[in-house]
Amino acid sequence: MQPAVEPATTTTTTGLTLRRVAIDTYHENVAYLHRDCEVVRAEGFQALSKVEVRANGQRILATLNVVDDSSIVGCNEIGVSEDAFARLDVAGGHPVSVSPAEPPESIPALFRKINGERLGRDDFRHIIRDIAELRYSKIELTAFVVACNRSELDREEVYFLTEAMVASGRRLDWHEPLVVDKHCIGGIPGNRTSMLVVPIVAAHGLVFPKTSSRAITSPAGTADTMEVLANVELPFEQLTGIVRQHHGCLAWGGAAMLSPADDVLISVERPLSIDSPGQMVASILSKKIAAGATHLVLDIPIGPTAKVRSMPEAQRLRRLFEYVAQRMHLSLDVVITDGRQPVGRGVGPVLEARDVMLVLENDPRAPDDLRQKSLRLAGRLIECSPDVRGGDGFSIARDILDSGRALAQMRAIVQAQGERGFDHHHPALGALTLEVKAPAAGVVIGIDNLQIAQIARLAGAPKVRGAGVDLCVKLGEPVAAGEVLYRVHASYPADLEFARQACARASGFSLGTAAQVPHVFVEF
Repeated sequence: MQPAVEPATTTTTTGLTLRRVAIDTYHENVAYLHRDCEVVRAEGFQALSKVEVRANGQRILATLNVVDDSSIVGCNEIGVSEDAFARLDVAGGHPVSVSPAEPPESIPALFRKINGERLGRDDFRHIIRDIAELRYSKIELTAFVVACNRSELDREEVYFLTEAMVASGRRLDWHEPLVVDKHCIGGIPGNRTSMLVVPIVAAHGLVFPKTSSRAITSPAGTADTMEVLANVELPFEQLTGIVRQHHGCLAWGGAAMLSPADDVLISVERPLSIDSPGQMVASILSKKIAAGATHLVLDIPIGPTAKVRSMPEAQRLRRLFEYVAQRMHLSLDVVITDGRQPVGRGVGPVLEARDVMLVLENDPRAPDDLRQKSLRLAGRLIECSPDVRGGDGFSIARDILDSGRALAQMRAIVQAQGERGFDHHHPALGALTLEVKAPAAGVVIGIDNLQIAQIARLAGAPKVRGAGVDLCVKLGEPVAAGEVLYRVHASYPADLEFARQACARASGFSLGTAAQVPHVFVEF
C-alpha cells in the first residue's frame, strides 16, 4: 500500500508592507521582491513566476520581478507597478500578504489553441475573463494572440470571441431605439472624420456617444486630437449626462470599462504588429456593442500602404464584419473608401484639430477631402433614421455643416466636456521645423501612409501635441523642383533630428507623371 500523501497547500506570507514602484507596465500587474527577502528564499520564488498579493480585502495576481537594489524595494517590502498599485487601492506602507498564485483556469484552453484546435464559446469566455482580470502574463497574452493569428479563427470563433469581450466589461444602455456610431479600421494618417461626423449627426438629433482610444502606434487618435479642444477623460456620469443633453460626445473610452480585455490584448498586438482579421473584428465590434450602439457605419480604407490593400481583401473583411454584427444584433453598414494617402493636411493632434475646425467653419482653406469624406459618412449614419429616405443623407449632412449647426453643436459639446481654449487660426505648433522639398518637377503619384505616420511620431506626436507633419501637396498634384512637399514640426531638437533622418531615408512621396497616379475603386 502506498503511503498517504497530504494534499498540497498554498502558504501565505505576511509581514511585508506595500511600496509603490513608479513604473508603467501597461495593463500588466508586476510585483517586485528583493532577492534577499525571506519570502523569496522560503517560497522559492523565481523571476516571472506569478504571485497573489492581498491588502485590505483587495487581491491581485502579478508577475514577479526579483531585484537586487534596495532603493527599489527593501527586504521587508513588496513593490508593485502603477497598474497594480491602482488596483489594490491602498496607501504605501500598508500591510500586505503574498502567496504563490494558482494558474488561470483557462490555461488548458489556451494550450489547445496553441496546438491549433478550434475553441468553443465557453473556452473563449474563460480565456477573456482571465485576460480582463489580468490573470495572464504578457508571455501568455502573446501566446494567445499569436495562436489566434497563426491558426486563423473561423467566423464562429470570431463571434464567440466578440461575445466574450463584450461580456468582460460594462455594457451601456441608452434606452433609445437608435444609437449610432462610426469607426475606421485605421492605418490612414489624419482622417479625423469622427470629429466632424459626431457634431453633424448629433445636430440632426441622433444619439452618438463616441468613445475613442488614444494613439498607440499612430501620430494621433481621435481622443488625442479632441483633447486639444476639450477634456476627454470624463467620469462616466458626466459622459452620459453630456450625451443625453447634446446627443453626442467625443471622449476617451478607457474610463468607461468597455470591453476591457480588448485594451489588454492590444498591449501585445501592437508591438508585434499583429492585426489579424478575426481579432480586428472582435476588437472593433465588442467596443461598439458595449458602448450601446445599435447602428454602426464602418470605414475600410484600401490603398497601397493602407491596412487593406486590395478590393478582394476588403470584401472578405466586410463579410466577416457583417456575419459577426448580424449574430450580435448590430445593424452594420460597411463603406470601402480611398486609403491611398492621408486624409486632410495635418498629421498630429494640433494639426488635425486645426483641419477639423476649418471644415466646421466652412473656411475656404479647409481640406476638401476631409470635408467630403466626413459628409458622406455622416450621411450614411443619418440614413439609419427611419424618417430619412435612402440617398438623402449626404444633402442633409451638407446642409447641417453649411448652415453652421454642426459648428454650434461642436462648440456645445466642447464646452460641456471642458473647453481648453484652442485657437485654430494660430495653432501652437512645434517651433522647430523641417521642410521636405521635391527633388525634381513632376506629379505626386504616391504618398506612403506608413512613412508619413512614422515621421510624425518621430517628431514627437502624439505626446507633443504641436508636433507632426503638415502636408502641402496631395496625390495627383503637380510640383516644381524644390517645392515644399510637407513641413515637419517638432518641439525638441532630438525629435527633429530623428524625423530628419527618417525623411533622408525615405520622404514618403513618389513623383512621376499624371498617368502613373494609382486608382482604386471605392464606394464613394
